[in-house]
Amino acid sequence: MEGPLSGLRIVALGGLGPAPLASMLLADHGAEVIRIERKLGTELSNGDTMLRSQKMVVLDLKQPDDVMKFKELIKTADGLIDPYRPGAAERLGIGPDVLLADNPRLVFGRMTGWGQTGPMASCAGHDINYISLSGALAAIGPKERPIPPLPLVGDMGGGGMFLAFSMTAALLHAQRTGQGQVIDCAMTEGAGLLMTAFYELYATGGWELDREANFLDGGAHYYNTYKTADDQFVSIGPLEPQFYTLLLDKLGLTDPDFDNQQDHKGWPRLKSKMADLFLTRTRSEWCELLEMTDVCFAPVLSMSEAPDHAHAVARGSFVTVDGVVQPAPAPHYSGTALAPPRSPKYVDIETLLVKPSTEPESSARA
Repeated sequence: MEGPLSGLRIVALGGLGPAPLASMLLADHGAEVIRIERKLGTELSNGDTMLRSQKMVVLDLKQPDDVMKFKELIKTADGLIDPYRPGAAERLGIGPDVLLADNPRLVFGRMTGWGQTGPMASCAGHDINYISLSGALAAIGPKERPIPPLPLVGDMGGGGMFLAFSMTAALLHAQRTGQGQVIDCAMTEGAGLLMTAFYELYATGGWELDREANFLDGGAHYYNTYKTADDQFVSIGPLEPQFYTLLLDKLGLTDPDFDNQQDHKGWPRLKSKMADLFLTRTRSEWCELLEMTDVCFAPVLSMSEAPDHAHAVARGSFVTVDGVVQPAPAPHYSGTALAPPRSPKYVDIETLLVKPSTEPESSARA
């Protein structure tokens, strides 16, 4: 058994985005994750990376016979991931009241954008809407208008990772007490939690509401990205004075304009000067000068480049599963190493209706 969650069984109802990420993280950490699909579609693709290391079962939960099989499966489960809109599981007859009555230890994790309650609970939405309501989107982008980032803040960080953490917390509680519970995990609130440090800065006068007016939002010349001579990009972020001084030294910048790092009024002018400087060399030339130093520098790599970077290779940060390159399970554990991911596979539900024993053989005999 590999991974700190080995021995746990999680059933996941089929969904998109954040819920599959939570399932993947739990499977990466050793849990047995069984994903329920409504019908058998085309063959599983090697590119289904968020389904990795999971077992796939076909059940149509609108059919009474399949609902009965699902309920039998849930009796063997430690957790359930529900990605449906509020009330959908109840209408199918598989709501938390029903399932917890059969399995009081069950952790019923519900993943939605707005949450199970509130005036917007029944409305459709996507990452861009959830992070809008949390205060995150208003802080991202150029000063002219907010720009939606990739759906990392709401769907993935404030959704999938938030749910994986809360499921693990509730599973620990269930192991200690024998009591399961329902988790109402909302992406708006997850995204809000990711913004905690910025709410703190705003409350203490260290953050302006205007975009590109702050030291971490593209406003500062020393925390930014710059184009290079070969139309690539590099990033710099020497927040601390000693790292900033080292950067100026490495760049050969003796211009006194750069002496006052925190002169907000001078930032636009200094960004322009810095941009002109970085256009004088290629990205690889800047890497040769600045990488592996304390100037807080990195090349801006594409998804095709990142797996081949020396640091990623040294740490095994990416793996190839059936020909598909993907981020490796992480983090690194000293005592419960994570198993290499496997491609998902369809299995017959009849083989899963009894949960395998996780007790050591000697203990089982005793």
